[in-house]
Amino acid sequence: MSTRHQRSSSGAAALISARGLNKSYGVTEALRGASLDLHAGEILAVTGASGSGKSTLLHCLSGIVRPDAGTVMYDGEELGGLPEDRLSVLRRDDFGVVFQFGQLIPELTALDNVALPLLLAGTRRGEANERAGEWLERFGVRGQAALRPGGMSGGQSQRVALARALVTGPRAVFADEPTGALDALSGEQVMTALVHTARETSTAVLLITHDAQIAAYADREVTLRDGAVGSGPAEAVGPEAARREN
Repeated sequence: MSTRHQRSSSGAAALISARGLNKSYGVTEALRGASLDLHAGEILAVTGASGSGKSTLLHCLSGIVRPDAGTVMYDGEELGGLPEDRLSVLRRDDFGVVFQFGQLIPELTALDNVALPLLLAGTRRGEANERAGEWLERFGVRGQAALRPGGMSGGQSQRVALARALVTGPRAVFADEPTGALDALSGEQVMTALVHTARETSTAVLLITHDAQIAAYADREVTLRDGAVGSGPAEAVGPEAARREN
């Protein structure tokens, strides 16, 4: 039995569990009864055609958007029943989010972008900068610490965005097409860094992608079709997982 199947069928309680999610924008149904589980330390790829509801699913699971119906449970708490201030704390401390274009703050340097979540949580400036620098080093962009986003390449900016998402030690990272704006080499470098760090820290990762090569880095893959979740290709094991199993 593969490592992928051992992790997903171990019987351990899911870190995040969604059931029957519905979400509409006007007359457009983005989600129609979507359900899935994400376990601690698991990298789960959600694939599907453009417009299938992938980003909406990520937004619901991470507490950015409230579904119209259905439940999202995180570590025993139902996100839909939490006040906005509690959701803000979860998004700051427990969840890390990476978007396709990084969404770094253009006026801030790479170091300041990564340190920002720590400063918002009350960490002292010196400690925040030290930890931010360590994460920039981990992702190979310490040399860009003083640069603003406009002075970095796409791959460098995305690695800074990954460092920002992981600097607080989140239990789950939500990555929405994190390599969609990158060339193949930069995309591979970003995914290698993300997977390596997730393995090292036992962080759960929900990876939204339409690219089969990117999905192959995951332990498990599901496909979103017309707002509902179905099974993905069997044994979708990426390079890191493949090396573990050999």
